[in-house]
Amino acid sequence: MQLFADLSQPASVNTNEIDWVPSPLPGVDRRMLDRIGDEVARATTIVRYQPNSFFSPHNHTKGEEYYVLEGTFSDESGDYPAGYYVRNPDGSSHQPFTKKGCRIYVKLRQMDVEDQTFVTTNTLDRAISRIDSVTTLPLHKFKTEEVMIRELKQGQTYTESSNAGLEVLVLSGKIRASDGVQAQTYETEHWLRWPGHQSISVSAISNDVRLLVKKNHL
Repeated sequence: MQLFADLSQPASVNTNEIDWVPSPLPGVDRRMLDRIGDEVARATTIVRYQPNSFFSPHNHTKGEEYYVLEGTFSDESGDYPAGYYVRNPDGSSHQPFTKKGCRIYVKLRQMDVEDQTFVTTNTLDRAISRIDSVTTLPLHKFKTEEVMIRELKQGQTYTESSNAGLEVLVLSGKIRASDGVQAQTYETEHWLRWPGHQSISVSAISNDVRLLVKKNHL
């Protein structure tokens, strides 16, 4: 499968407008955002687990990172309620499940194999700082790659700059983003990707905007 597979091109998906696709296991469905490969793939996906569903034990070749959007996601290491950001590096493994159901945003097979850092962060329960005039919670950094939460209040504008790609998931609220050529409005759970060197102007057009930002990783 090839879905937004050309990383040199921009991509945009309103995840609320695409269908759920069943996975090989009952009770686990997916909204595919980008993908290179079939069941084993370099992929960015929103996954929905029904109550008492699970996924088979698996290894993380080139790593796995996820953000829990809703409910509680679990594995043998613990429980991760909504708001948790987790990174499992290359070579790690687990068997995920949920008791009451959940949704997660997950990226597979997209890590540098030299990055062996495990990350487990409750993004709703940590001190945050101001970076580039924006309320920011840094989540991870390795070589050029950076992952963070950005929070904006209505009317606030800032420029998100990158040298090697930029990816944004709108966790809450509504924004207007412009690459200097066109400006568009994006709402909760809209996924965006820009290639290469970019400077994107981001404006909050609602209160309580929260963004999951990943940059300089393509």
